[in-house]
Order: sequence, then C-alpha cells, then structure tokens
Amino acid sequence: MDIPELAHVIEAILFVAGEPVNVREIQRALEVTEDETRQAIDALESDYSYHRRGITLKRFGQHIQLSTRAEYAPYVERLLQPIQKQSLSQSALETLAVVAYKQPVTRLEIEAVRGVKCDYSVQSLVNKGLIEEVGRKEALGRPILYGTTDKFLSHFGLSSLDQLPAPPEPKNDEAAENDPLVP
Repeated sequence: MDIPELAHVIEAILFVAGEPVNVREIQRALEVTEDETRQAIDALESDYSYHRRGITLKRFGQHIQLSTRAEYAPYVERLLQPIQKQSLSQSALETLAVVAYKQPVTRLEIEAVRGVKCDYSVQSLVNKGLIEEVGRKEALGRPILYGTTDKFLSHFGLSSLDQLPAPPEPKNDEAAENDPLVP
C-alpha cells in the first residue's frame, strides 16, 4: 500500500473511531511499518493544514484524532448547541496540576502540596480518565503512584507534557522554601 492510500485508510479509521486512536494499534491493524505509518500520518496532517480543511489532525502522546479546526468551532457550536460539559472543580484542577507537574506522585504527596485531603478529587480524576495508576512507590505500604493520561493531553489540547506552562516563580525566598512544587 502506498503512502497516500495509507493516509486515506488512516483517515477513514479516525473518522469512524471519533476518539483518539493509538498509533501503534493502527500500525498493527494495517500491518505496515512504523516509518510508513508516520509518513502517512504526517501526509494527512500536512494535507489538512495546507488546504485549511474544516478538520485537523491532533496528536496526544501516542494517540491521534480528527478534530474540528479551531477557527471553525464557533460555527459548529452555533449549529449543534452542544450540552455544556461538566467542568472540573477547583480542588480537582489543583489536584490535577500537582499530578501533571510532579508525576509520578502518590496521594499523600498530593495532599502535602495542597494541604488538604484529596481522596475524592483523585478518584474523580481517575473516573474521568485524566489520571491513572502508573505503578507503586518503593516505600512502606507501597502507595499507588499517579500520572496523567493521553486523555489529559487531549482535554487540554497538548501533544506532550513538554507543552505545560512553567510553574509560577515564587515571590520571595521564604515562599520558595515552603513551596513543595519548587525543586
């Protein structure tokens, strides 16, 4: 199968899936090499960008997805009037920020940063698929370590954790000593 045809097949898969698809799963299903898969995805992404199509290809870690081009989203929303998505609570956002910047991190380490219990927030974020168990810490009781997921990247429009903004600088030396996020 040549690269343009492979790109069209991948486009069809992404269209039908409607959600992020793992690149390695596509490669295995189509029985092509990693290089051929990458070339086809790059060609598809380039075509969408060059022709300023109504859809674009988004990358989230090892996943790809078709998405509405950002500048056309208001028109789609106006027509479809989507149901409001439930937003994350302030405590869930704070918990998610700690996990994103300090991962892998235990629940107790999150609580040390936030200064409050976070059982509910952690469970809520796990249920929403934004964080997941990534292992166990080699410490007494072997507590669960949490990290962000590809769904987290997708939700915030990031292709990798490298795109997270830098945490704010402490205002003075005393704040730096008391801030567990500062290394």
